[in-house]
Amino acid sequence: MKVTRDTPNQLILTNTPWFIGITLVLFILCFVGAGLFMVNDGGEGILFGIFFALFGGGLGFGAFCVFVRRVQVILDRNSNSILIRRQSIFGYDAVEHELSNLSHAEVETTTSTRDRTTSKMHRPVLVLKKGMSAGRHPIVEAYVSGRGAQRMVDAVNNWLPAREVDSDSQSA
Repeated sequence: MKVTRDTPNQLILTNTPWFIGITLVLFILCFVGAGLFMVNDGGEGILFGIFFALFGGGLGFGAFCVFVRRVQVILDRNSNSILIRRQSIFGYDAVEHELSNLSHAEVETTTSTRDRTTSKMHRPVLVLKKGMSAGRHPIVEAYVSGRGAQRMVDAVNNWLPAREVDSDSQSA
């Protein structure tokens, strides 16, 4: 996720998962290509080639549908709005909140332990303290490692007026 616009009146955060999208397209092309190559060879490999292309390509397409989602968050002072847009292969969704209801942004953290190794994953959330949408609203649904979530939270909290920003952040 990155900041695409940071002006006094507007902050735009965008997440476009190019790497995973391109990787999954290459995965699909490899399986379909290998399957078609087996079909083209003829003989006993025709049915296996068709199965290989459909199964491998289908798995890649399913993963593409689940994991590739474009997210754009627009915080706009002029219209007093927060617009969260999500777009996937299945369609487009937009949720709007009042900017005046936004208290701050914080990092939500989940911890998992596997083979005596603890890993932490994070995601940025917007905290609305009042209004009908009061509560925690994730900017992205997936948890990721690294400092990307903290960078987004810092960008939002630095953009908000100092009187509205709470300095304590919580972990979930």
